[in-house]
Amino acid sequence: MKKTNIRLSLLSLVVAVVLFSCKKEADVNPVNPNAGKGLTAEGRPMVFASKTTVTASAWMASVADEISLSMLSIPGSHDAGATVEPVSGTAKCQTLSIGDQLSAGIRFVDIRCRHIDNAFAIHHGSVYQNLNFDDVLNACFTFLNTHPGETIVMSVKEEYNSSNITRTFEETFNSYVAKNPSQWYTGASVPTLGQVRGKIVLLRRFSASVTPKGIDATNWADNTTFSITNSNAQLRIEDNYVVNDNSAKWSNVTSLLSEAKTGLATTMYITFTSGYKPLIFSIPSITSVSGTINPNVTSYFTTNTTGRYGIIPMDFSEASRASLIYQTNF
Repeated sequence: MKKTNIRLSLLSLVVAVVLFSCKKEADVNPVNPNAGKGLTAEGRPMVFASKTTVTASAWMASVADEISLSMLSIPGSHDAGATVEPVSGTAKCQTLSIGDQLSAGIRFVDIRCRHIDNAFAIHHGSVYQNLNFDDVLNACFTFLNTHPGETIVMSVKEEYNSSNITRTFEETFNSYVAKNPSQWYTGASVPTLGQVRGKIVLLRRFSASVTPKGIDATNWADNTTFSITNSNAQLRIEDNYVVNDNSAKWSNVTSLLSEAKTGLATTMYITFTSGYKPLIFSIPSITSVSGTINPNVTSYFTTNTTGRYGIIPMDFSEASRASLIYQTNF
């Protein structure tokens, strides 16, 4: 009887050692370094909800807290406040208001601010958009207060010429944050979703003398695909916005989308599908690009239905195309 017990004890010990070894191997699994974290090898969240149960206004609520924003596919709006133009096709980039964009599933907004009278007016180039930064923030906070499981990544960039100012762009930005400091994330690293639910995440495209002040994207290259690497965050960005050839633009877009699907989970990918075609006298034609690229985006995500594709800012963003993008997370 005693010998039998000893044999059983030894067998139990061997099994325990084998299981422990397997666990250690899984912890450092070279095929899937994200094993045990609820992630795929590409860093995409495992299925937490059915595509059919996810809603446009609350799709992030179905993603686990520990998932980094860099691991998600996030639909966005290029020049999100640009709904006004003096000549058709030259400045308008969106038809939906900021609030309607968020309700449609957009979670990245590209905000361009003219610094005037120590305040921010929303511009696209020289064209005032009949909108101020307070209007943008009110729309964002109203949405987040109603949908506390969501977050909004906001790119803030200085636009056009400053006028009648007595302080820096950074100081005026600080004055806006001071009104609702608890609803901003201004850390320098890419956060997890759990860290920033109910908050605006700042992607900073303006210089700052006091940091951290958001994810630093000040070294933004012009009209190309590029990387920004610093000690706190790594970014890969496609922003080829002068589009003489829609096929070349689309090739740039799909190239970075493919890279995002298999790239490092810690890298934040941002692929702008937006751009303009320069006409005679360099007059921009936005719809000459969006009229081709947007249907391509729809076709692409009708076929590519799962995977991590990063942030995808679009001209004329709307609910059906946004849905195709965020549903790739599930």
